[in-house]
Amino acid sequence: MTQKWLSVVGIGEDGLAGLSGIAHALVDRADVLVGGDRHLAMLPEDDRERLVWTSPLRESIEAILQRRGQAVCVLASGDPLCYGIGVTLLRHIPIAEMTILPAPSTFSLACARLGWSLTEVETLSLCNRPPALLHAYLYPGVRLLILSEGKQTPAIVADLLTRRGLGNSAMTVLERIGGVHERHITGVASTWQETALADLNAIAVECIADPGITPLPRTLGLPDDAYHHDGQLTKREVRAITLSALAPTPGELLWDVGAGCGSIAIEWMRSHPRCRAIAIEKARTQYIADNAAALGVPGLHIIDGKAPEALKDLPSPDAIFIGGGVTTEGVLEACWAALKPGGRLVANVVTIEGERLLFQWHDKVGGTFTRIAIQRAEPIGRFLGWRSLAPITQWTVVKSL
Repeated sequence: MTQKWLSVVGIGEDGLAGLSGIAHALVDRADVLVGGDRHLAMLPEDDRERLVWTSPLRESIEAILQRRGQAVCVLASGDPLCYGIGVTLLRHIPIAEMTILPAPSTFSLACARLGWSLTEVETLSLCNRPPALLHAYLYPGVRLLILSEGKQTPAIVADLLTRRGLGNSAMTVLERIGGVHERHITGVASTWQETALADLNAIAVECIADPGITPLPRTLGLPDDAYHHDGQLTKREVRAITLSALAPTPGELLWDVGAGCGSIAIEWMRSHPRCRAIAIEKARTQYIADNAAALGVPGLHIIDGKAPEALKDLPSPDAIFIGGGVTTEGVLEACWAALKPGGRLVANVVTIEGERLLFQWHDKVGGTFTRIAIQRAEPIGRFLGWRSLAPITQWTVVKSL
C-alpha cells in the first residue's frame, strides 16, 4: 500500500490559526484525529474518532496501524521530526504512506527570539531522557537549546551546570513559545531559584566557566582523573591509541569486553551522539554506571557478566575491544564469530601468555601488531624521572567481507 493515508501535522502554541491551508485541509479531511489532550483541545468539537496518546506509546502506534487505509491525522508539536512523534511513526510506517507537514520547531522559534544561529548551537531533548546526557555537551562558550521534560527541568539543569564548574552560565527559560502566553525568564545557573514555570518550556544556556575551571576536551583520551576507578583503567595515552584503532563511526555498535571502569566504551559513545556501546564486565559495573552518567553517556548498555557466556544473544557489533580476559577460553572465538564482516577487533594484552594467543590468531586471520610503551615523568626526590607504564601489545584486525 502506497496511498498516503496518514498525515502528521505540526502545530504550534498558536493552534489552528498558525496552520497553512494544506495543513488545515489534512486536519479537516481526517476520519481519525490523534494527539495529546492539549493538541486535541485546539480543535472544534465534532463526532470524528479521537485517539489520545497512551503510555506506553506502543498501544497508540498499534491503534494507528489498525486504522491503516482510513484518513488518520496526527497532531504534533512543532516539527514532528525534531525529537517528535514523526521519528517514532517512521519506525513503523514507511514515508510512502505518510505526509508530514512541520511547523517551526521550538529550536527555530527560540533562535528567532534570542538572535542565535541554529547552525551554531547544540540542541538536545531531556523529555523522557536522563539529565546526565547534558554532560557530553558542556564546554565554555557553547550555546545550548534544551527541550524540558517539565517545569522542574530548568532547576535540574542549573544544578548540573553549577556542579560542573559552569555556575556563571546565563539561562533563559522560554515558556509556551509561539503562543499568546509566551514568557521569558532569565537568570544565572548558580543562583537559579525560579520554580513557578509552565510545564511546556525550553531552556537556552550560554555556558560560562567559573575561574580556574579546565573543561574536559572533546577529543579522545580524557584525563585519567575524569574517571572513578580502582586502578583497572586503560590509561589516557593507550586509550587514545586504542580508540583510534577502533575508528568509531556514527551509528556503529561497540562491544567493550572486560570493560574495567568503562573508559573505552564511554569515549566511543562520546565521539558521536549516535555511537552505541555495550560494556561487558563482572566486577566493576557500578564504576561504569557512575562514569557513564558523569561523562554524558547514560545510555551505555552494561552487562553484568563474564565473556564468553555474557556475549550470547547480544546484537552483532561493528567493533570489539577486548581489554581483559583475552586468554579466557572461548572469548576470542565468540567475539570473532559475532563480529560483522568488515568490523574491527582490537585486543590489548600485557602478558606473554596473552601475546602468544594473539600471535596464534594473527597466523589464522591476519591483522597488525603495535607495541605501546608509555613513560611519564614523576618526582624522584627533588627531581623528575621517567616511570614506565606496563608495555601493551595491541592486535588490530578487520574481519574479511
